[in-house]
Amino acid sequence: MRTPPRWRSVLAPAAMAAALAAAALASTGSAHADDHATPHPPYPAHPAQAPAPAHGPQPAYPAKPGHPAKPEQPVHPAKPDHPAKPEQPAHPAKPEHPAKPEHPAKPVKPEYPAHPEKPAHPEKPAYPAKPVKPAYPEKPAKPEQPAKPAYPAKPAKPEYPSKPAYPAKPAKPEQPSKPAYPAKPAKPEYPSKPAYPAKPAKPEYPAKPAKPEYPAKPAYPAKPAKPELPSKPAYPAKPSKPEYPAKPAYPSKPSKPEQPSKPAYPSKPSKPAYPSKPAYPAKPAKPEQPSKPAYPAKPAKPEQPSKPAYPSKPSKPAYPAKPAKPERPSKPAYPSKPAKPDHPSKPAYPSKPAKPDHPSKPAHPDKPSKGEHKGKGGHEGNEGHEGHDE
Repeated sequence: MRTPPRWRSVLAPAAMAAALAAAALASTGSAHADDHATPHPPYPAHPAQAPAPAHGPQPAYPAKPGHPAKPEQPVHPAKPDHPAKPEQPAHPAKPEHPAKPEHPAKPVKPEYPAHPEKPAHPEKPAYPAKPVKPAYPEKPAKPEQPAKPAYPAKPAKPEYPSKPAYPAKPAKPEQPSKPAYPAKPAKPEYPSKPAYPAKPAKPEYPAKPAKPEYPAKPAYPAKPAKPELPSKPAYPAKPSKPEYPAKPAYPSKPSKPEQPSKPAYPSKPSKPAYPSKPAYPAKPAKPEQPSKPAYPAKPAKPEQPSKPAYPSKPSKPAYPAKPAKPERPSKPAYPSKPAKPDHPSKPAYPSKPAKPDHPSKPAHPDKPSKGEHKGKGGHEGNEGHEGHDE
């Protein structure tokens, strides 16, 4: 949007006045900025902290009570012995297994035929002798290093004060002895196991044939000698190291003050003895158990009767021979199919009519150049707006 010429004349003085006002404000701001150049006064420093006063003597700790002596436990009465268990009846002896028949002797394995000897390998030609390796040249001797200065001796550590001895602890009371356990009854002996029958001896294997000796391996040829290496140049001598200055001695440490001795603990009064426990009443004796009756002997099993032999089955009769199948009659030949008639030929399509020619387009008129349009885009068309007064 373009501004009319009359508004342009009004806007120019307004912009000038705003620029002048901004310059005046900037000058006053810079004048007041000089007043703030003085820094604030520093904060007062903290007062020097006084050393803490030394602690006075601490009060003694209260006396620690000692462990009281345990009272003696009453002795339990001895328990009566358990009655002995009756002996179990012995198992009847089992019948021995019948002796197994001896295995038949195996036939002796025949020896393998001897292999024919392999032909000897031809000898390899000897390698040429290697030349002798030359000796390395001697290395130059290292220069002597200057001696290091000795460190100053460390001061001796101060001796610490000796600690007070611990008070003696009271002795523990003796515990009452435990009653002995009652003796267990003897275990009955188990029946002896029958001996197993002796196993038959294992037959010895036939001796294997000895292996043939391998031919001797030929010796390796000697390696050729290495060529001589060029001599190494000597290293230049290193400069001597300067001596370090002597280290000053450390200041001696002040000795620690002696600590006051700890007071002894006061003795604790003894506790009164516990009243004695009454004895338990005696238990009545257990009645004897009746003896178990012996098991009755089992009766011998009767012998089973032998099974009768199965009757032989009759042989199966042979099947009769099947009759021969009759020959089938031959099938008649199919009649030949009639030949198909030829299809009628397709008629030709009619030719399309020719399209009429289109009329030629008229030529476009030449467009004017951009400079000729003064009323649309340029700034020179302000003459037409001068007559519009608002």
